[in-house]
Amino acid sequence: MSTVDRTEGETPVSSTERMQTRFGSRAALLGIAGGALLLLSGLLSWSFDDRVLGDLSIRFYPAGIQIYAMVVGVVGLVLGLLLLRRPAWLDPGRGLRALGYGSLAFVLAALISIAYQAGGLVNVNEGGWVGLVGAALLLAAGLLSPARHLDVHAWPRLASWQEISIIVVLLAVLLFTTAYTLNIDDAATFGCLLIVILTVAISLLGSGFGGYVGFIGQNNRRPLLLAAFLVAFLFPFTQDGSDANMSIATQILIFAATALGLNIVVGLAGLLDLGYIAFLGTGAYVGAMLSQSAFATIGWKPPFLVVMLLGMMVASIFGLIIGTPTLRVSGDYLAIVTLGFGEIFRLAMFNLDGNNGPELTNGPNGIPAIPDLNFFGFDFGATHTLAGIPLGRFSNYYFLLLVLIAFVILVFTRLNDSRIGRGWVAIREDERAAEAMGVNVFGLKLLAFAVGASLAGLAGTIKAHQDTSVTPDQYIFLESAFLLAAVVLGGMGTVAGVLVGATILKLLPEKARVVNDYRLLIFGLLLVIMMRFRPEGIVPSKRRQLEFHEDDEELVELAQTEHLEAK
Repeated sequence: MSTVDRTEGETPVSSTERMQTRFGSRAALLGIAGGALLLLSGLLSWSFDDRVLGDLSIRFYPAGIQIYAMVVGVVGLVLGLLLLRRPAWLDPGRGLRALGYGSLAFVLAALISIAYQAGGLVNVNEGGWVGLVGAALLLAAGLLSPARHLDVHAWPRLASWQEISIIVVLLAVLLFTTAYTLNIDDAATFGCLLIVILTVAISLLGSGFGGYVGFIGQNNRRPLLLAAFLVAFLFPFTQDGSDANMSIATQILIFAATALGLNIVVGLAGLLDLGYIAFLGTGAYVGAMLSQSAFATIGWKPPFLVVMLLGMMVASIFGLIIGTPTLRVSGDYLAIVTLGFGEIFRLAMFNLDGNNGPELTNGPNGIPAIPDLNFFGFDFGATHTLAGIPLGRFSNYYFLLLVLIAFVILVFTRLNDSRIGRGWVAIREDERAAEAMGVNVFGLKLLAFAVGASLAGLAGTIKAHQDTSVTPDQYIFLESAFLLAAVVLGGMGTVAGVLVGATILKLLPEKARVVNDYRLLIFGLLLVIMMRFRPEGIVPSKRRQLEFHEDDEELVELAQTEHLEAK
């Protein structure tokens, strides 16, 4: 705990500020030393046991954890060197502080894993201890660096081709990192890598690099969008025909498309919907009942394009049906009503089995054996070869879902930038004030429900064929809670934030099955931490970020700069 000295007429000075004033000049040297030690630790042995976290017993041949330590070391060296120069548009000290905390967590997690798997800390070799000292030095460098105001007007102005090159390089790194991360099977190694990725990302964002990259992206929106979809398109080619990771990727895309639809309802219009999964289920059941499955209960088998449109239409009708009576209420009452609708949908699917109601859904047995799509002669269930690389069943659905994501993003962004989107935001901020200004509150609320439901229904029609079966138990309240968590965690009202949130919430349970029994506890703690330290989400919109940080002068200046550049 820092103490404060105060004399009459003087500004109070904390012990932390005194330490920064006294030793701040040495912070850069500490950062460089810490980065160098972490870099060195990657060349040393971390464990006697070659079965722990991969083989970490070999010196001067880094692998796994050793490589991760070297990556953190390189970032620490760069930030330490920048701290010597102190450019006006960067705060390397803040980045070193985040890097220090994260690297300390990473090294401690690695040491605990070695001790747990090998039978005690005695099995930790010199590399682990050198890495621990390096992480401590990085943290000390960050804590001793005084905070500074960033001058966003000092951002380097580059030629357009240079900015586009930076975007391409960053997205290429993202593609490589994603492919590498998904191929890790060991839960402890995956956890350590995840800590490193988050640490490096947060440290670069905190130091000011994130704002500059965002500025570059703002100047090159179309190249950024094209490059992002190109990277997503190339991802299946990094999997060498394996369906294991592609199965996870398709589930993430379905989840993300559905969460983007919910983002319209929650993020833009501010309506808390706890039964949104029912709209995804509506689309899935429409797709299943109109499929070529022998268990389908409707004799009509239209083309899949027609099925997609029907799925959107039926889901939007359900959205209007549930919205018309319930949107007269708000807040907690709206949440309770939508929660009830989600349960009504699930129970109705149980009862439409021919005994308790019309024979439409086969009750709890659902509709199995849904065949793969055959779209314009293209068999989604067959393996195809492109550029000598085999692309299996899940890769085929992945490309279709990319088109779906592009469509959903287009709808979301167009609505967000329109008068309708501004009306939704006005309703979210102050419903009575919006109504007093002439905004059609009820009509726009109803439209939000209908559009969000239709996008979920569209995703559901594809999900039915990708999963090959539809049952009521797939659409429980827990799934609605995870969708809402993806929106809140990623950043309400943004596209990138929801994509990040959906990826985290779908990927972690798949890659960390050893803690699967505690996933609800972990996600709950994660949300509590986010609400405490970053309530606006991981990738928030500037407008929402300013709502939570009105006194942040740097953020206000950054928002003004981006607004002027956009003009």
